[in-house]
Amino acid sequence: MSTSNATSSKATSSSTISTASLSVASLGTPRIGPRRELKFALECFWSGATDEKALIETGVGLRAANWARQKKLGVSVIPSNDFSFYDQVLDTSVMVGAIPEIYRWNGGSVSLATYFAMARGAQGKPHEASCGHAHHGHGAAHGVPALEMTKWFDTNYHYMVPELAKDQQFTLASRKPIEEYEEAKALGYQTRPVLVGPVTFLKLAKSKDAGFNPLSLLDRLMPVYVEVLRELAYRGAEWVQIDEPCLVLDLDIVAQQALHYAYAEIASAVPQLKIMLTTYFGGLGANRDTALSLPVAGLHLDLVRAPEQIDELAGFPDDRVLSLGIIDGRNIWRADLSRLLDRLEPVIAKLGKHRVQIAPSCSLLHVPIDLALETGLDPEIKSWLAFSIQKLEELATLGTALADDRRAVEASLKASDQAATSRKASPRIHDAKVAARVASIDEPMRFRASIFAERATVQRERFNLPAFPTTTIGSFPQTADVRNARSAHARGALTDEAYKLYLQNQTARTVRWQENIGLDVLVHGEFERNDMVQYFGEQLAGFAFTTHGWVQSYGSRYVRPPVLFGDVSRPKPMTVEWWQYAQSLTTKPMKAMLTGPVTILNWSFVRDDIPRSEACRQIALAIRDEVTDLEAAGAGMIQIDEAALREGLPLRKSEWKVYLDWAVDAFRLCSSGVRDETQIHTHMCYSEFNDIIGAIGAMDADVISIETSRSKMELLDAFRDYRYPNEIGPGVYDIHSPRVPEIGEMTGLLKLARERLLDTQIWINPDCGLKTRKWEEVRPALANMVAAARELRAMA
Repeated sequence: MSTSNATSSKATSSSTISTASLSVASLGTPRIGPRRELKFALECFWSGATDEKALIETGVGLRAANWARQKKLGVSVIPSNDFSFYDQVLDTSVMVGAIPEIYRWNGGSVSLATYFAMARGAQGKPHEASCGHAHHGHGAAHGVPALEMTKWFDTNYHYMVPELAKDQQFTLASRKPIEEYEEAKALGYQTRPVLVGPVTFLKLAKSKDAGFNPLSLLDRLMPVYVEVLRELAYRGAEWVQIDEPCLVLDLDIVAQQALHYAYAEIASAVPQLKIMLTTYFGGLGANRDTALSLPVAGLHLDLVRAPEQIDELAGFPDDRVLSLGIIDGRNIWRADLSRLLDRLEPVIAKLGKHRVQIAPSCSLLHVPIDLALETGLDPEIKSWLAFSIQKLEELATLGTALADDRRAVEASLKASDQAATSRKASPRIHDAKVAARVASIDEPMRFRASIFAERATVQRERFNLPAFPTTTIGSFPQTADVRNARSAHARGALTDEAYKLYLQNQTARTVRWQENIGLDVLVHGEFERNDMVQYFGEQLAGFAFTTHGWVQSYGSRYVRPPVLFGDVSRPKPMTVEWWQYAQSLTTKPMKAMLTGPVTILNWSFVRDDIPRSEACRQIALAIRDEVTDLEAAGAGMIQIDEAALREGLPLRKSEWKVYLDWAVDAFRLCSSGVRDETQIHTHMCYSEFNDIIGAIGAMDADVISIETSRSKMELLDAFRDYRYPNEIGPGVYDIHSPRVPEIGEMTGLLKLARERLLDTQIWINPDCGLKTRKWEEVRPALANMVAAARELRAMA
């Protein structure tokens, strides 16, 4: 996939490590633009409002701005190829020609139409462009689903899962890393290109061939990596950053041998090129010896997630550059620079400045861009924060202090000291009432009064639903009109009364439409809500919110995570009034919709001064209050979404039990204070459930809805093998794609579900909420879903 036609020229900056000063490195920056320029360019392109040329030009502008910004901030090692139009793992699949047959790629350069079909799916007649206008390049795919999508390690960033086959062949199908290196060089920047490592790429991949390990394809994959690296070296690259975060996982001997093979091949084929092997999201642990023995020029360690690694440098090779990930690339708290300097100075003195780089712990993709844009944020809270630009400024300050002396950056260090002191001493952080309530939690608060089998009987009598009941996950399309009305209300252009009336009309129209198409259990559509976490955080004590604090979740889907800075409580009911209004419009069951404590925690920028488990229990008690108020108001079905429970699972299995114990405990704490006849639902997004199925069972939700359409119901195998007793809604409609699935496609998926579950267990629903979709997609898709349910009932 071509992104530019830039030509090379002499660069004016260098990523070469100087012996005179300490190198400050960036591992990657946010790609979205300070004002979400990439989002708007992508959505205009997908809608057909702009063409491919305009999209590519936006990418060129964003990359140039990123390189210039980093240079100005004092970054000496600037990355290239950290930009993506959708996802870096998808970019890697395209680079190596790993294009499944369904996308009809016939070789040559991969077109943007094919690229976005892999990312989003495509629908249309043959030879029509999937983006709404004539396509360019070869092999555009149409009428196809997207690749499977799942979370990038334990973050809220989603990547497109590579799909490989036993007979997979690889070829260089995209020169993006080379082109973007040359593009930067033409602008005067000698960058360090970034690649997803070959072993991590294969470890993240899946295959439809049973029992096939994609790592066995490494010998076929390596020639493409070697070709890219040779080209980069030929064109003047001195260093290349290769990300192998798989090194923080529990690796077996096969994976460790794969790493040895891959980097021996690179060292032999491109000996003149220096490789910075980058690990992050944890410590090396048992993989330490493997990492230290690989023939690379540098090694990056995440000292935020695994600070103990700084004390384990004995045996670090004398000829190796050490990159110290000392600034948190995943959270937004300002660093305590003086404390870091005290920690780092002995290490620098021992290793020598020429052998050390300082860097963020990981790519800054996971944090917002610029705190300076937050003109409305409370000044005290703002003084405790640092976004991407501020984190690079912190690194530059540390680099100067470590290379020269602290006096050169005395003002910056003083400001850091003051912020650290202010945050620790602020009375806004701790609430004695919250602490007392957490201390009063007892065992009965964690359990339902009766076992599921008894509750299920009572609930079926109460609701009298048909077999295979249909519902949705909660939200309906947040159209431009809805967003504009919210914006007008926020700035005072729409009165409270007018805005409420508008929302009531949207809700009433949506309830009537759900009744008309025959859904069995309805939702109110959530038009009053901006985001499933933000909406609740705005009504809970202990949270703050940004205006421009966007981070990428996937594609053009960006979120603004709340800032959890203090103890959490619920001052007043949050959702009861809107549920009561919606239920008054229909005689059908109306689900009440809440976000669960673990998801609120995992999708927020979480405070780092208390254990995550304690913060989660505080949130759970606040949600418990809302659940009991909803039940008292008459709600018979209450959905408490825990979309991010699997996402927060530690990367090392030895740490799983501790996390799952407190995460499940938090869910049960918020959901167990209701009567047997009240049905508790939950929802989980893209997850591999096999390893945590016991914890899901322990949550004891009456109904769980999950994503299964992209995985073709494979995720249900875990529930079948576990003999999961409760009810399940396996998603039959992939809402992350604009495709409208046909009735037959859905009934086919439901037949697969019936092979794994009892008929009495199965609900029918989409994979996730419909907020990001358009009504013209949602209406036919849900109508088809209801028709599929009727066909299934006729078969049963």
